[in-house]
Amino acid sequence: MHSKPQLLVWLTCDGVHIDRTTGKHTLIGAFSNIRAARYPAVHPFMVWFLTLTDVAAGEHQLRISIGRDPTELQPLIQRSFTSHSPLDHINIINEMVKLSFPVPGEYSILIEVDDEPLLAPRLNLVA
Repeated sequence: MHSKPQLLVWLTCDGVHIDRTTGKHTLIGAFSNIRAARYPAVHPFMVWFLTLTDVAAGEHQLRISIGRDPTELQPLIQRSFTSHSPLDHINIINEMVKLSFPVPGEYSILIEVDDEPLLAPRLNLVA
């Protein structure tokens, strides 16, 4: 039996730079709120950066869903990734392009690995 995957990092930011020599990730412009003059609003570009650990070796599915009502979330990202060992720290960069928000307020985000919920952060949209 293996342990549940653990989410070590979840950040919304403007970009991620990966140093070719060291492999280090530099996160640029971290934020938790989005301002818009009018709604519906479209955010041109953001990155959802996450780091996982305790993921059993093998292929896995990441799903990220979003919505105003935490009980009615819409899948936004579905992608596979590989873990080589439960000891690995797996960085996953999700580039979000032209993400639409119909109204201001709090949006729930659900992060799942292999249908196992890990975290439900929130993103706040303000006028």
